[in-house]
Parts: sequence; structure tokens; C-alpha cells
Amino acid sequence: MQKIKKDDEIIVIAGRDKGKRGSVTRTLDDGRVYVSGVNVIKRHTRANPQAGQPGGIIEKEAPIQTSNVAIYNNKTNKADKVGFKILEDGKKVRVFRSTGEEID
Repeated sequence: MQKIKKDDEIIVIAGRDKGKRGSVTRTLDDGRVYVSGVNVIKRHTRANPQAGQPGGIIEKEAPIQTSNVAIYNNKTNKADKVGFKILEDGKKVRVFRSTGEEID
């Protein structure tokens, strides 16, 4: 079970975009995530008329390491760590470390 999943609200804790918040749009197997509005890069692309793609400078999101992001806790308005707890029925759930509340 991963600590950060798709559609989680996160905050960047290190790097160029430190302090920015966004939601996870995609996770990769190598420990990186795509976050909306974070780590936006400019890519110079050549036009491809066959695919109907215009050329120019395109802004797109690049992946960011999961070690540089933390899940955002709306109750405390701060970054928080993720822990795991096993319920009585044997189900494993993610919880905030500071408050102990379930994330999912």
C-alpha cells in the first residue's frame, strides 16, 4: 500500500516549488508523482502536421519525487506524515500521524 495515491491533496516540502499545493494526477512505479500546477516545465516542440500538433513552447507538468511532497491535512492546515492502521475487520487504512484520523 502506497502512502501517497491519486487524488490526494499534497504540499511540496522541498525543491523549487516548496510550499505549493496541488492534487496528485498520476503516480509512477519508480517513486515519482505528477501534481497539478507543480513542477511545470517548458518544452520546445516541433510542429507535427500529421498529428495536428502545433509547434512552439509548451508548458507541461513533470514528475516530482514522493520524498519531496507530504500529504496535506485540512484540519491542521499543515503537511503531515502518513501512517497505517489495521481495523478490527482486518482492513488496512491510511491515517494522519498527528491526529490519527483516517485519510480514506
